[in-house]
Amino acid sequence: MMKLTTMVRGLTADKVAHELIRNWEFDEGTLKFWRASSNFVYVFERDGERYFLRFNDEEESTIEQITAELEFMRYLVKNGYPSVTPVSSVNGNWIETVQASEGHYHGVVFSAAAGIALDGNLTTTQFKDWGKSLARLHTLSSQYEPGTVRRRSAEDILHMIDQVLQRHPEEQDAVEELHRVSLWLQFMPSSRQTYGLIHYDFQLDNVFYEAKERSFHVIDFDDAMYHWFAMDIVTALADTESEEEKWAFLRGYRSIRSLDNELETEFAGFRRFERLYGFARVLRSLEDSDLTDVPPWYEGLRMKLLRICENDRQGFREPW
Repeated sequence: MMKLTTMVRGLTADKVAHELIRNWEFDEGTLKFWRASSNFVYVFERDGERYFLRFNDEEESTIEQITAELEFMRYLVKNGYPSVTPVSSVNGNWIETVQASEGHYHGVVFSAAAGIALDGNLTTTQFKDWGKSLARLHTLSSQYEPGTVRRRSAEDILHMIDQVLQRHPEEQDAVEELHRVSLWLQFMPSSRQTYGLIHYDFQLDNVFYEAKERSFHVIDFDDAMYHWFAMDIVTALADTESEEEKWAFLRGYRSIRSLDNELETEFAGFRRFERLYGFARVLRSLEDSDLTDVPPWYEGLRMKLLRICENDRQGFREPW
């Protein structure tokens, strides 16, 4: 989640999007705002084909981290994994940067995903296929050798959380939770079979189902990090309440690659990592957000984020 102040600036008159899109071929008049959360995303057409422009403030993500993300995506595509494809600019660059009064914005373009979005009413077979898709991703990840730039790790995320909480000393429950989660991860065994570059947000809004091939086409690798593969399973199933559906997902996963039973017993710990990380991101996004003269959507979103933070605070007090 980007800072709310950044969101307000970046959406002003779509100026940054119009400057960035000039670096790619596009059909005039087709650029439209799509969404804003961790990034700004716009949709456009080129020769009638749909593409997506994604950009963010340099404070949100560095060129190095975006480069590492795109390298991993190109590796997946090269090895036949159904992921959206980065598109180079007319200048031959994967990333283009524009200067605004408040700083630099880095932009990338992706092809549109094949398949259809599923609304959550999946069949048992689709749950199994979803699990298989994640297992195939982890199989490729376990063989992946990054270039000169690496994506951040779980340890980097814990350091980021600590930096945020240092600016909010009143959040003592979160500080204590950070200590517990950090200690827990220190003793978590890792190997190439259990630890690698994960998607982190392999939920249904980031995968599109192709019924003919019974596969999922994947988008949004901007949260990718080095972590235990089990973390990807936990985040994927975060909104799935049915135990039967979870087991269908796990059966599909295990049909492609093994899942250590000991790691499965640690799912609760991974859920606590997810909650703590989400809390820190939202807390950071709310910094300096008590603004005046804001767009109509602003206050509703801000209140929603404040409620999320309060729910997370209550969760930190739950026994481990």
